Amino acid sequence: MNATLLAVALSLVSAGAYAAAAVAQSRLAGRTDPSTGVLRLLGRGAWWSAVGLNAAGALLHVAALNFGPLTLVQPLGALTLVVAVPLGARAAGRRVGRTEWRGTALTLLGLGALLLTAGGSAPHETLSLPEALGVGAATMAVVAGLGRPGARPGLRHAAASGITSGVASALTQTLTVAVTDHSGGPLFSWRLLTVALLVSAFAMGGLLLSQTAYRGGLGAPLAVVTLANPVAAAAIGLALLGERLQGGPVSLVLALLGTAAAVHGVVLLSRAQARNTDPAAPPEAPAPGDQVPSRVVIGSPRRADTAPPAAVPEPLPAHASG
Repeated sequence: MNATLLAVALSLVSAGAYAAAAVAQSRLAGRTDPSTGVLRLLGRGAWWSAVGLNAAGALLHVAALNFGPLTLVQPLGALTLVVAVPLGARAAGRRVGRTEWRGTALTLLGLGALLLTAGGSAPHETLSLPEALGVGAATMAVVAGLGRPGARPGLRHAAASGITSGVASALTQTLTVAVTDHSGGPLFSWRLLTVALLVSAFAMGGLLLSQTAYRGGLGAPLAVVTLANPVAAAAIGLALLGERLQGGPVSLVLALLGTAAAVHGVVLLSRAQARNTDPAAPPEAPAPGDQVPSRVVIGSPRRADTAPPAAVPEPLPAHASG
C-alpha cells in the first residue's frame, strides 16, 4: 500500500472515531445543564468516553498526516459528519431521511473530486519557530474574537473549535515530519517543544469549544466544525508548507467544483440534523416505498361530571296557563 492510500485509509477510520465522539458529546451536552463547569464534566464517564474516542481519532489523524499532505488528509474530515448521520439517527431511534442521503452523496462526490486534485507526495516541509508562534498568536486572536458574547454562540464556538483543530493538525504535521526525519538533527529542541505545547493547547481548546457548541444540537455546529477545520489547515499548508494542487488550471476548477459540492452536501446534512433535533420543525416527507403508520385518533370517554346539562323545558305561554 502506497503512502497516499494509507493516508486515506487512516483518515477514514479517524473520521469514524471523531463521528462517534461527536454523537457522544452531543448526547452529553443535551443532558447537561449549561451552567455546569468543566470540573463537573471531568467526573462523568460519558465525558471520558468522548475524550477517548477523540484521542483515538487524533492518533489516527496524526498517523495519516505522516503519510499524506494537509490538502489530502484534512478534507477527508468532512466524512465525520457523513458517519455521524447514521450514528445519530440510530441513537435517536429513527431512519435516515432523504435530505441526509442527498447530503451524504454530494459530500462524497465533492471529496472524491478533491482527492483527485490533492498532492499525493508525503509531507517534507515544517514550520519554523517564528512561523509556529505567528500561527499560534493569530489563532488565539481569532478564537478570542469568536468567543466574545453575542448572537449565535453555538456556531461561533463551533467555528473556533474547527479553526483550533485545523491549526493543531498543521502543527502536528510539523512534529511528525520533524520526529521521523532521518537527517540527523536534534530530536528535542525549543522549536519542537513549543510546537508540542501549542498542539496540546489547541487540541484541548478545540475539544472544549466543541462541547459548548453542541449544547444547541449536533447538526449545524458539527457542520461548521467540519468546514472550518480543513479550511484552516489547508490555508497553512498552501501558504507556509509549500503544498500545491496537482494538475494545473483544470485541477483547480475540479477542486472548486468538488469544494462547492462538499459544502452543499454538508449544509444539507446540517439542516437535516437541525430539523431532527428541533421538536417544532415539521417532519420530513417519507421516501417512496416507506410505510407510513396510520394515525388513529381515539377520543377519551366523557366524564360523568362533564356531561351536558339536561334540557330545561321552555315555559308555557301566558295564554295557555290556568
